[in-house]
Amino acid sequence: MAHSNIELKTRRRAKILRREMTKAERIMWDILRDFRPRGARFRRETPIGPYIADFAWLSARVVVEVDGDSHETAQGRRHDTSRDAFLASQGFTVLRFDNRQIIDNPDYIAVSLEERLASHLDRGQL
Repeated sequence: MAHSNIELKTRRRAKILRREMTKAERIMWDILRDFRPRGARFRRETPIGPYIADFAWLSARVVVEVDGDSHETAQGRRHDTSRDAFLASQGFTVLRFDNRQIIDNPDYIAVSLEERLASHLDRGQL
């Protein structure tokens, strides 16, 4: 599949990010993979336009972001706002989770994702 709308620099950066996942991202990836038997096909570090989504389920138009400390700065919040606006303009719903939440309480994250993804998940594999 051609990625003509994705710059080469962005694709290369995504590839590096896939190799260098944080602890919270690894935990989130494990959680998201548990939804796979129910139809959720998340991809890691997926370029969407000029941005790289931490996790994206393209057919359902859902992005899951894992937010570290850099998202708590004024600059980080501005970046997230413009990024979320772009993703929304492309039809994506963005779900954000804090690193600490993911590491400290992965069960809560799984339940929260179950609730928020319910309309997209196959019911047969409960």
